[in-house]
Amino acid sequence: MDFMLAEMTVEHIPGVLQIEQVSFPTPWSQQSFTYEITQNNFAVYLVAIQQEKVIAYAGMWLVLDEAHITNIAVHPDYRGKKIGKALLLEMMRQAVLRGAMRMTLEVRPSNYTARQLYEKVGFKEKGLRKKYYTDTNEDAIIMWVDMGNWPVVDTMEKE
Repeated sequence: MDFMLAEMTVEHIPGVLQIEQVSFPTPWSQQSFTYEITQNNFAVYLVAIQQEKVIAYAGMWLVLDEAHITNIAVHPDYRGKKIGKALLLEMMRQAVLRGAMRMTLEVRPSNYTARQLYEKVGFKEKGLRKKYYTDTNEDAIIMWVDMGNWPVVDTMEKE
């Protein structure tokens, strides 16, 4: 599948919001994404684009030598095509290039597909945040990966 990864701009936000609406019980707002990409100096956001359409996106915050994935989602019509993996690997690469040694994220225990992806690229379950997701009172699994000797920093996979 042909797609490209690019830095998220304000023009991408309508497409990102469409993915948010179909992916999460409590989607982020336009104002949240606008703030993240125009005001938050700790944030890095990328989109996957196919034929000028946003089909996936991811964001992270970089603080000192740690990166925190804030969100990652693929439009349902494009899931299962390794776009999420390519996006996550590029986020990890960008984090390492900016000095991050470790990366973390939270994931719902019910999101088996995402958990499998995270484990494939090296994330390990390290903790639990009780009732983290206020929309459903679901816990969050905290996952971490050490990227100090990360072997794929110079590759960007699009399998």
